[in-house]
Amino acid sequence: MYKILRNNMENTNLLNPERLQKASKMLKAMAHPLRVAILNLLSENKKLTVTEIHQSLHIEQSTTSHHLGILKDKGVLLSKRDGKNSYYFLQNNNLKHIIECLNKCTDCD
Repeated sequence: MYKILRNNMENTNLLNPERLQKASKMLKAMAHPLRVAILNLLSENKKLTVTEIHQSLHIEQSTTSHHLGILKDKGVLLSKRDGKNSYYFLQNNNLKHIIECLNKCTDCD
């Protein structure tokens, strides 16, 4: 009986409207080709600066900053300032699983 109640509480927590809203915003923020590329880089390299990201992806620094801002605003990324540089990284390492899933799904053509 306790196990059933606990499972129902866990399911209710997963269906919590606030959690669903947050998850939806995060997924929408990730749903752009350049942002997926940025997340791929960050999942491999842990922490990178705007310069490192824009040079790796061969895109303008302003474009990179724009997309990083969106990902940060929606809770996908965090940043830490160190001197002149801001380092960007995944807010939660579990996001790597989503990135891995995307990579596997796109390999199935």
